Amino acid sequence: MLDYSQYGVEFLTIGFAHLIAVTSPGPDFAIVMKYSINYGKRIALLTSLGVGSAIFLHVTYALAGIGLVISTTPWLYNLLIIVASSFLLYLGFGAIRSQPVSEQKIKDSSPVRSISSKKAFLMGFLTNGINPKATLFFLALFTVVVDINTPLVIKGLYGLYMAIATAIWFCFLSLILTHKRVQHFFQANAYIFDRVMGVVMIGLALNILVNEFLL
Repeated sequence: MLDYSQYGVEFLTIGFAHLIAVTSPGPDFAIVMKYSINYGKRIALLTSLGVGSAIFLHVTYALAGIGLVISTTPWLYNLLIIVASSFLLYLGFGAIRSQPVSEQKIKDSSPVRSISSKKAFLMGFLTNGINPKATLFFLALFTVVVDINTPLVIKGLYGLYMAIATAIWFCFLSLILTHKRVQHFFQANAYIFDRVMGVVMIGLALNILVNEFLL
């Protein structure tokens, strides 16, 4: 019989580290904000669920030891960096081409455009799933913070908590950004926020590339 109380300190440490990571501005925040502005509540919530679901991917490879392989195999890690940066650049350059919408469309309470539920979830999942910073975060978490003797079931519960907490945070953010009054303001200035988010994504991609290959 496991004594779950002995893992309380470990859980609190993980919870605090995850709280700092999930609320810090990054690709996840950028994609959820962009989709909240452009597509409305349903799409934003699906994107948030995609972001949260990607946590299971990180937890799985961290527990399986694949994260260690990635961190100790230069070419594989470099490939991850290039793929992640290219994805962010793709999103960023698409966003900075955003154009203003007509006043009539702004008066319409529904979003100007829409995408499929599948694409919304997938974009959220990919944005978090191939983020190298997230890879390093979970690798560090499960090798430094989590004791090697911690049972697999407890580690799995840690992962479940972080996935749920991530989804809840971004769903909460989506609800705020798609509130009727907030949504109207954002829709009126959607192309500005699109372009800002595009610059942020491009900046994040370049920062990753510079830090990994030039510094």
